[in-house]
Amino acid sequence: MIRILSAALAVALLAFPFTPTRAADSPSREPYGIALEGFAYPYPVHLLPVVNDGEQLSMVYMDVSPAQPNGRTVVLLHGRNFPSSYWAPVIKMLSEAGFRVVVPDQIGFGKSSKPQGELHFDNLARNTIALLDHLKIDKAEIVAHSLGGMLGVRIARAYPDRVAHLVLTAPIGLEDYRLYVPPTPTEKMIETEDKLTAEGYRKQLQTNYAIKLPAEAITPFIDARFNIKGSPDYPRWLRAFVSSGQMIYREPVAHEIPLIALPTLFIMGADDHNAPGRPLAPEALRAKMGQNAELAKALATKMPNARAEVIPNTGHLVFLEAPEKYKELMLGFLGR
Repeated sequence: MIRILSAALAVALLAFPFTPTRAADSPSREPYGIALEGFAYPYPVHLLPVVNDGEQLSMVYMDVSPAQPNGRTVVLLHGRNFPSSYWAPVIKMLSEAGFRVVVPDQIGFGKSSKPQGELHFDNLARNTIALLDHLKIDKAEIVAHSLGGMLGVRIARAYPDRVAHLVLTAPIGLEDYRLYVPPTPTEKMIETEDKLTAEGYRKQLQTNYAIKLPAEAITPFIDARFNIKGSPDYPRWLRAFVSSGQMIYREPVAHEIPLIALPTLFIMGADDHNAPGRPLAPEALRAKMGQNAELAKALATKMPNARAEVIPNTGHLVFLEAPEKYKELMLGFLGR
C-alpha cells in the first residue's frame, strides 16, 4: 500500500493523468504488452501505418487540440528511456498557449511497433514527416528531448522547409561518441540490458541523468520499462531497445548541428552530464564526455541563428525539474 501511494504521489507531482497500479518491482503485477498495452497515456492515441525497410509497422501518436488555437503546431520528440506520456505537463502548457500538440512514439518506442530490423534516424525522420503529411501540417515547431534531439537535428537538416523553430531540450548527440567508446556487439548489449534490474535501472537514471525529482517520481519510468519483462514479446522489445542504442552510436549528428540555419534554442540542465556509452570508454576518456552545457554553448556560437540557455541545479529531465523556467524560455522563443 505504501508503494502504491508513493507512485500516486509521483504522478501528482509530474501532472501525469495516469497512475501505475503497482510499482515496477512488484512480483504480482500483470505485464504490459510490447506496445505498452496496460500503460495509460494522458490523451487518446492514434495509429499511422508506415513502412520501414519493407516492414509494415504502426506509429502511435497523440494529437491534442487547444481550446483557443493560435494556428501553430508543436511536435514533441521523446527520449530513449521514456514513453511520450512524460510530455504531459508540456502538452498542457503548450495547449493552454494555443498550440496544437502532436506527440508521436517513434517506431521502436512506447506504444509504436517494435521492428524486426534495425532502427535508423533517417527512417524516424521520414516517419515524422509522413505523420505531418497525414495530419496536413505544412510546418511545425519541433521540440525535442534527449535522443529526440538527435532526431530533431536530422529532421531540421533533411526537411528545413517543414520546421519553423527547433528547441533542443537536454539533447544527447552533441558529441560523437565513437571518438571515446569502442564498438560493442549487439548481442553483448542485449545480455547486459537483460541483466539489469528495476532497482539497478533506477540508480542508473538517477546517476546518469542527475535527476532533481523525488525518488517516487521516477517510478512511472521504471514501471514502463520493467513491466514489459514478463511479456512473451519481451525479447523483441529488448532487441529494438538495444538497436536504438546502436543507432545513437553509429549515426552521430554532432557534425551536422553547426549547419542548421533554422532558429534554434538549446535548453540545458547545468548538471546534465549524460553521455551514452561512457562506462565502456577507456577510463582516461570518460571525464571528457558529457560536458553537455558547454558543448551546447559552443555549438550555438557556430550556428547562424542559435543560442543556448543553461538552467542551474537541473539535470537531464529539465522540463520536469524546472517547469516554470522551461515554460518561460520555450514560449518566449516560439513567440519570436
